[in-house]
Amino acid sequence: MKRAMVYHEDYNKYDLGTDHPLIGDKPRNTLSFLKEKSVLSNFQIFTPKQATESDLLRVHTPVYVNYVKKISQTGGWLSEDTPAPKGIFEIASLATGGSMCAGEKLFEGYEVAVNPLGGFHHASKDHSSGFCFFNDIAITIEYLRQKYKLKRFMIIDLDVHHGNGTQDIYIDDRTVLNLSFHQDGRTLYPGTGSVETIGREETVGYTVNLPFPPGTGGVSYLQAFEEIVPPITKQFKPEIILYQSGVDTHHADPLADLNLTYQTYYYLAKHVAELSKETCQKLLVLLGGGYNSMTCIKSYYNIFCGLLGKEDFLEEEEIPDADPKEVQNDVQKLKQNLAEYWKF
Repeated sequence: MKRAMVYHEDYNKYDLGTDHPLIGDKPRNTLSFLKEKSVLSNFQIFTPKQATESDLLRVHTPVYVNYVKKISQTGGWLSEDTPAPKGIFEIASLATGGSMCAGEKLFEGYEVAVNPLGGFHHASKDHSSGFCFFNDIAITIEYLRQKYKLKRFMIIDLDVHHGNGTQDIYIDDRTVLNLSFHQDGRTLYPGTGSVETIGREETVGYTVNLPFPPGTGGVSYLQAFEEIVPPITKQFKPEIILYQSGVDTHHADPLADLNLTYQTYYYLAKHVAELSKETCQKLLVLLGGGYNSMTCIKSYYNIFCGLLGKEDFLEEEEIPDADPKEVQNDVQKLKQNLAEYWKF
């Protein structure tokens, strides 16, 4: 199997400041760790280019793109939680170009492609926050849709924060099945992604949200994944899967309250890779969020082990679920809400 990764040294300039949770050197340190663990040799590395303004306009409004471009010239604030350092327009465009490049490799003989700086799912068409400037997920979808005439895209978003921007963009689009597992929005930013939100009118069933209560551990999380994700994926038959594999669900992450462990990421990545192999043989992996640097790097390593089927993954003691019955109740509620559209 051929696997690709995109990387640019300027990725490490996506840095929102020393006092901000998003620190820019994570891509470089991740690659160094993967190289040390003899994982990187399984991937052919490509250097991406910046997405053009025309690419950004596939999803975002001209007013919004110009706004980001303007504040990038001097530095400023995109939102109260998202500083916009000078030059961020170019770096965010580069990250977007990386996802586009990785997506394109899936149509050049590669079955798995990874962008370590991707998955900016809080960016909507005309606004954003949550450390995101451009929605590389949606821009990549629209780029691939036009170039390869695709009709069925699946997003599996496992970041701890709900992908509100991606949902805003695709909630009325039946060609994009957008599935998000995340911490309950009543307890965490951005406050969206309830189990009742499953689409609108003609697109009901194509938005899938499973919010988890604080304290959810890996056992309940994996069980929920197995009950929901494989049946829907196999019935939808995507032509490409975009996997936002954020690791801010880890118990040591400072910004959230789920209790996943290193081995959870191995099994999730392994399952997603198997689903891709069974359905479309095209898996785009965007490493997503995570704000405890060393924990992130080790979790990303386990994701790569899962993608490769490499058994030498890291493990730690499981943390008991705070309330497994509550998780199972939410799973059953979601299955009931979707019963008219998908078989479980």
